[in-house]
Amino acid sequence: MTLTSVDVARSVRLSPLLRLLILTQLAFNVGFFAVLPFLSEHLGQAVGMAGWLVGFVLGLRTFSQQGLFVVGGALSDRYGIRPVVLAGCVLRIAGFAWLGYAQDTGAVIGAVLLIGFAAALFSPAVESEVARQAVVHEAAGGQRTRVLALFTVAGQAGAFVGPLLGALLLSVDFRTVCLAGAGIFVLVLAGHAWLLPQHIPGRRRVRLRGGTGVLLRNRRFLALCCAYGAYLLAYNQLYLALPEEVERATGSQSALAWLFALSSLLVVTAQLPVTRWAGARLSLRRSMVAGLLLIGAGFTVVAVARPAEPTGTAGLVPAAGFVVLLTLGQMLVAPVARAWVPDLAEEGRLGLYTGALSSVSGLIVLVGSSVTGSLLDTALPAAVPWLVLAAVPVAAIGLLPRR
Repeated sequence: MTLTSVDVARSVRLSPLLRLLILTQLAFNVGFFAVLPFLSEHLGQAVGMAGWLVGFVLGLRTFSQQGLFVVGGALSDRYGIRPVVLAGCVLRIAGFAWLGYAQDTGAVIGAVLLIGFAAALFSPAVESEVARQAVVHEAAGGQRTRVLALFTVAGQAGAFVGPLLGALLLSVDFRTVCLAGAGIFVLVLAGHAWLLPQHIPGRRRVRLRGGTGVLLRNRRFLALCCAYGAYLLAYNQLYLALPEEVERATGSQSALAWLFALSSLLVVTAQLPVTRWAGARLSLRRSMVAGLLLIGAGFTVVAVARPAEPTGTAGLVPAAGFVVLLTLGQMLVAPVARAWVPDLAEEGRLGLYTGALSSVSGLIVLVGSSVTGSLLDTALPAAVPWLVLAAVPVAAIGLLPRR
């Protein structure tokens, strides 16, 4: 009996470093999502912030994280991932502990900025090394995208378990939730101080200066960033357009929890089979094309159903179809985009490019969300906003690098 290339790829074992980094993503998200889902209510009720101020604080956290990913990536290229990851863990521990005791606006803002900047350090460091190790894994006969898919599954599992842990601890108080989140990162810090190598073979350090200019002239990479930003803008509609559609169909947003759970369950159970199938049949570009088309189809399902104005359980069917197609598209796009970055990055600056992918696409989402939010508030026919949203990922296909 002969082995196919897929069988061989599946038989190649992950290195100890890769297993550590994938488990790191799981632990990061358990600790983070044990706290984040309950922050808004805490700020509004316990701290007494006005609604606009709560939104501002949450926006600051996003900016201090996504917007500064490029900084963490550049630092990991210069100093290696170990000191950057350890420093990020220390800051996250301090931020969570501070947030648990913060009682005024200034203290809350300081804690939230610290929490966000911590992730801006350790996340691009870990993600860039996972991408680099995925290339090494591929050279040994494995599948690059399978490694990134495992990383995605670990993150999604953490995002699923974290809120359950946080909800359990919230029966005590929010401070307990924050201290538990800090405790998880204490364990991560200790584990990485012990297990993360001082020097990773094949990784060389570069100067901080000079990399940004080359990056900004890298048209193929910037094109990938724009396409990935279009995907993230579409994915962000889970939190913008979907709640509005669920509210219209059922009169409340209670069904959102089930739809989010459906998305998480799909990623945890189907990500690896989908990646395995795509890896055996599609190139990186074709995988992203297929994913973006699926996402566009998800918006189209709701657009087609909107003129009939379905309500109740029947009204949730298009929303569920949207979630399923969007999640399937995410399974194709997210691992592939990260797997593509090493092919486009300058030698020795994978951290900078990995961070830039998040920072540039995050800026696109920040600007685009304001536009799409205004679009949803207009008096246009019900299907039009959803058709426009469907066109965004489809149009992004034209931005993808050809080679």
